[in-house]
Amino acid sequence: MAEGIWLRFLSGPEIESLGLTRTEIVDAVEEAVRDHGEGQTSFEPRVHLVPDNGGIGHFNVLRGHLNRLGAHGVSGVKVVGDFVPNYQVGLPSELAVATLFDPTTGVPMAILDATMITAARTGAMTTVGARHLARRDSKILGHAGSRGTAWWNVTMLDDLFDLDEIRVTSRRPESREKFAEELSAELSTPVRVVVSAEEAFDGADVIVEATRLNEPEVLLRTAAVKPGAFVVPYGTVSAVELDLLDVIDKVVVDDWREAQSGRFGSLRRHVDTGRLSPETLHAELGQIVAGAKPGRETDAERTLLWHRGLSLLDVAIAHLILRRAEESEVGTMLRFH
Repeated sequence: MAEGIWLRFLSGPEIESLGLTRTEIVDAVEEAVRDHGEGQTSFEPRVHLVPDNGGIGHFNVLRGHLNRLGAHGVSGVKVVGDFVPNYQVGLPSELAVATLFDPTTGVPMAILDATMITAARTGAMTTVGARHLARRDSKILGHAGSRGTAWWNVTMLDDLFDLDEIRVTSRRPESREKFAEELSAELSTPVRVVVSAEEAFDGADVIVEATRLNEPEVLLRTAAVKPGAFVVPYGTVSAVELDLLDVIDKVVVDDWREAQSGRFGSLRRHVDTGRLSPETLHAELGQIVAGAKPGRETDAERTLLWHRGLSLLDVAIAHLILRRAEESEVGTMLRFH
């Protein structure tokens, strides 16, 4: 490389051209989760930047470091906007930028469009949770929400399970119909559009609540969670009943400090009222993946994973993309210093 400090810029289309598979992404995320469980990471809960914009959206700033990536570990920072009305102007609700750094010198290594990373790592975390907390014979997936993460949730879970039916819904009829069409073109499992979350969730083996509410509203009722179900509620604003945790046998989070941070999150009220506490929490998912605590132990257990978005997963996937891009000589080299 020429004199000076250079970094690699990777656009969304360039990242897509690398052809990472869903399996590669899920495996990279599981390794990062295991590292977290084994204490091989440095991690700080997200912080929020909320502009004076009438409440249309905010920014999340995520920071993390993985000891075992590369020769000396890799550090990263991601900034992601969360703007629900973006669909009105033809934009994704979540647009993100990630930066990777050499932790021994502070030299920036890469700048990446992290929009796909944000969506894919979310679906991968849902799937890693399902690997350890859902019944292996799960047959019905009920999914509410059709934002960018939804595609990855459903396709990755379909890769994991031999599903008989996928039920999807969202608030806008046009979005749920389009989502179902896209899934049907990709998957062989029958996809059924339903008009309500109640219909999607009723009696499902795997329940994923990924809605985008502006105000708390009950969409997932406690009565819908049958014995043996695996539940993933991760909407920005609560869409579950306050007594949901009363029927859950094992409550798992991605990181307990992250679960306590900020003012957003589907179980925020449960933390604030003490219903979810160190005494009622079963484990962080990393402890289960690392073998320090058990995952699902019986077919009848009701299990729940609340993941708010672990920065370590962004770093892991961004590093996977960077290595692939270097091998393929993809991206634009930019002079930094």
